[in-house]
Amino acid sequence: MKLGTTDIEVSPIALGTWAMGGGDSWGESDPVLAVKTVHRALELGINFIDTAPAYGNGLSEQLLGDALAGKRHQAVLATKCGLVWGNDDEGSVHKSRDGVTIRRNLGKQSIIKQVEESLGRLKTDYIDLLLTHWQSIPPFHTPIEETIEVFELLKQQGKIRSYGACNVSLEELKEYQKFGTPSLVQERFSMLWRDKADLASYCAENRITFQAYSPLERGVLTGKAALSQNVVGTAKASVAWYKMENRPKVLTLLTSLETMADTYNTRVGNLVIAWTRQATGTMNVLCGARKPNQIEENSKAQDLVITAKDWAIIDSLARTLL
Repeated sequence: MKLGTTDIEVSPIALGTWAMGGGDSWGESDPVLAVKTVHRALELGINFIDTAPAYGNGLSEQLLGDALAGKRHQAVLATKCGLVWGNDDEGSVHKSRDGVTIRRNLGKQSIIKQVEESLGRLKTDYIDLLLTHWQSIPPFHTPIEETIEVFELLKQQGKIRSYGACNVSLEELKEYQKFGTPSLVQERFSMLWRDKADLASYCAENRITFQAYSPLERGVLTGKAALSQNVVGTAKASVAWYKMENRPKVLTLLTSLETMADTYNTRVGNLVIAWTRQATGTMNVLCGARKPNQIEENSKAQDLVITAKDWAIIDSLARTLL
């Protein structure tokens, strides 16, 4: 599929590397497995890879830089800006984790510095897609016009090829459009999380790629086994469906999805990914993985097409939990 209105071709499923950063969010990371996962994704035709400086405070980007040595031309590489954690970094407080305070800063000079640091960790001289990770808030608020100005400058310099936004409201996206041409919007979206459904529809109408993150609800929708395992890391712990009181409802849904998956000779996780991919005309599905077998399993959803009737049945089953 095309990335927005650019001529950049990306796989409909992307590899997410948040978990590769480990830390409080995901638990300990395995660098060797992380690199192997990236290599396996490329072998399977998944060329779209997403990362961010804040994932593991630079570790995810470093691992991706190692993995893409000699293979950079095979990947469409997306990273982000706007979150900083240095002792001398200014910005509005975002959160604290892994012993540091994360701050939001989308000012011009900060973005220029952030991009140079990302290029160094990624061991590349250009980024295919640069995204604002979280939007600017007071007291260190930066107008979107200023952020777009530096994005356009970075494009002219050849350091980025395109840009977009994560965790953005419809009003903010329209502001991006007023001053520039965003190629992609990345938002949490799944059959059990529809808060940004209207934004997804708007993106489809305006030829902006909408990339769904956490489409499997961080493991919940991969199958019943996930709900029998211990929850490790704050990323999973923050998902309400892992709470004991919600598990019976999810298990009922998973039983129905298993029956549907059998008719397609696939597994529940792949059925869910395919359902998500077919939600709108510009949908891209971001699937996190840090082990080769995980991306191998997710990749099977690339060619899976659900009939319109079955899509609607799955939709109605999931809506009973919303």
